Amino acid sequence: MANEDKKDFNAMLHDSKDMPKFKIITDEPSIKKYGGNRMYFAPPIDYDAIMKMIPRGKVITVGKIREYFAIKSGADFTEPITAGIFVSIAAWASHQRVDDKTPFWRTLKANGELNEKYPGGAMAQKEKLEKEGHTIIQKGRKNIRYFVKDYKCALFELRID
Repeated sequence: MANEDKKDFNAMLHDSKDMPKFKIITDEPSIKKYGGNRMYFAPPIDYDAIMKMIPRGKVITVGKIREYFAIKSGADFTEPITAGIFVSIAAWASHQRVDDKTPFWRTLKANGELNEKYPGGAMAQKEKLEKEGHTIIQKGRKNIRYFVKDYKCALFELRID
């Protein structure tokens, strides 16, 4: 995101944009890719609520959050683009707040990758995760990316009630 210092991320976090909602998709390649046609859109505040549940020493991926929302809502999948945007909004909203912080650094991208779009970038996330006992590994020579080593062992399991 650009111009983070000029945006009110907490206002964005609380703007549901008529979500939650469902959409039936008809694009065959997308139906095949996602395993169905019933797509769910969760509001930004729902991502924040899940991110707040992740305890110290544990992590979660955006994909696991999306799976949880799809199962809980009865959808085939949760829309991936808004999921990434809403996770970033939750992170920046927390960064802008004095109280009621969200431990956004515990939410990872696919395959345990750190998120460069979080406040402070991947290096700030790396520092916070290492303080919580995680080992961070670097991959790549030119396009350097960071990952939580053995992140699957530290995954927080969301329960469907």
